[in-house]
Amino acid sequence: MSVVPFPFVTVSGVPEERGRQYGVLAAERIRRSAGLYSGTLDAFGLSPERRQSLIEEFAGRIEEFDASYVEEMRGIAKGADVPFEQIVMINARTEVVAMARAETGSPDPEEQDDGCTGALIMPAKSASGNLVHGQNWDWRSECVETGIVLRVRNTNGPPDFVTFVEAGGLARSGFNEAGISITANYLECERDYKKLGVPLGLVRRKVLEQEHFAKAIKAVASTPKSCSNNIMIATSAGFGIDFECAPDESFPILPENDLIVHANHWVSPIALTKLRDTGIPFVPESFYRDWRVRQLLESHVGKIGRKELKEALFDDFLTPYAVCRPPRSGNHDNITATVAMVVMEAALGMMEIAPLPALNRQFATYCLQDYTPLPSDAAPRAKSLFIEG
Repeated sequence: MSVVPFPFVTVSGVPEERGRQYGVLAAERIRRSAGLYSGTLDAFGLSPERRQSLIEEFAGRIEEFDASYVEEMRGIAKGADVPFEQIVMINARTEVVAMARAETGSPDPEEQDDGCTGALIMPAKSASGNLVHGQNWDWRSECVETGIVLRVRNTNGPPDFVTFVEAGGLARSGFNEAGISITANYLECERDYKKLGVPLGLVRRKVLEQEHFAKAIKAVASTPKSCSNNIMIATSAGFGIDFECAPDESFPILPENDLIVHANHWVSPIALTKLRDTGIPFVPESFYRDWRVRQLLESHVGKIGRKELKEALFDDFLTPYAVCRPPRSGNHDNITATVAMVVMEAALGMMEIAPLPALNRQFATYCLQDYTPLPSDAAPRAKSLFIEG
């Protein structure tokens, strides 16, 4: 599998138009994403009718949450020449796949979605004086060929933003021009999939559309979800917070020693008195992944920054079940890996990303503005694709 930088796509205009631009510019990768998850549903043996109705349920829930997201997804489908339902599937795959699995009695996977390790460094500990926020995204290794970096220009609307996302998706990890950044990773509890909530990718998109950090907190903490998720958000003004989210409740975790580190198990004492962590069988190494990252970051004397965060996220302790996961066998003959390492410094308007970091240490830098001055240690700047006019 070749390792090349993720494509950088810039879109603008009203929702359907920017969706169309997105679809045209990232068509090949969108079709790969659609094929990947259509195949997943095929494996469950759902009838075509039930498959269609399940996706329509989520499309309706997304429209209730924000109708512009459905308009944008219709534009993506038109631009990429794929069915609208496949774009909904990309944006709600965690929820759709889990519900399909439950309905068909299919066994739980050995690997869960978003089995990631995230961290942030507060300004008081940062060598640059800026908050630094990063994550390893662990998922199917094929997604190194479906990932893109999307830059959205909003005229007279929400802040512009940059997000690393699977092609066809509206958001995953990223930051906006108001200095708000977000990463998220897998959690599980017994409350999951009891009710239809807002798909996680759309919650992340809503965060990136906020001008004020208080509204970003509201989007994370109060939006009803179908399943659990850990969501870490920060502001370049100098504050970060982690929320362990059950479908109907959120538990905040504040920085400790000017760091937040989180993997895939619940750690909030209040959360652990109120719910049961059902995800441990799928991510048993989570208990030492976050411990390793914190240990490595705290071992440095003095201030730390993007360089030290990258070093911690490259950690191969107890590989292949490590912070930085090399490609290895997962469930159903899939190959799982750390697909991307993402490191953001929102105050500088930049995000560095390395595809398949266990095999590749070459980053590219994706900027909110094309002519932003970069620090001397930044990776080469990625050039964006866009449609003229």
